Amino acid sequence: MSSEPPTQRLPFEPASNRKKTAKKPPEAEANPVTEEPKSDKKPKATKKTGPQAQSIPEAVSKRMISRIAVFCGAPTLLGISTFFVSYLIVSKGWFDLPNTAVLLVSMGCFGLGVLGLSYGVLSASWDEENSGSTLGWEEFNTNFGRMRQAWRDAKSKN
Repeated sequence: MSSEPPTQRLPFEPASNRKKTAKKPPEAEANPVTEEPKSDKKPKATKKTGPQAQSIPEAVSKRMISRIAVFCGAPTLLGISTFFVSYLIVSKGWFDLPNTAVLLVSMGCFGLGVLGLSYGVLSASWDEENSGSTLGWEEFNTNFGRMRQAWRDAKSKN
């Protein structure tokens, strides 16, 4: 497991559950916006606020998508290929293949694809700087622990 405790907040995790307030209509400004002269200085890093602070960082999102493609895509492609392979076996007359066997094998592959979808998200490192391991088992344990703790916290609030 990772050395960090599962209760540590992530950069994109909300600090508290706030009730949404009604949006106010935008007020028209009396003064037109004037363009400031551009300088060669880099803008200072500011702390993100609002919806962008709660969004998943780009690096983490790409990492999750690539893991989902592998852990969900491979079993799903195997599930689809079982139909073609079983058709080939039956049409060539190599041996009798019961319909139930084709159904169970394809359902098993599609079920693994659904599990791979969840594992792909939870096995990705949620830290922007840390890419994590190849299979992501340590990251899965850390992230699953965070998720269970969030469930417990939500359950205790109700």
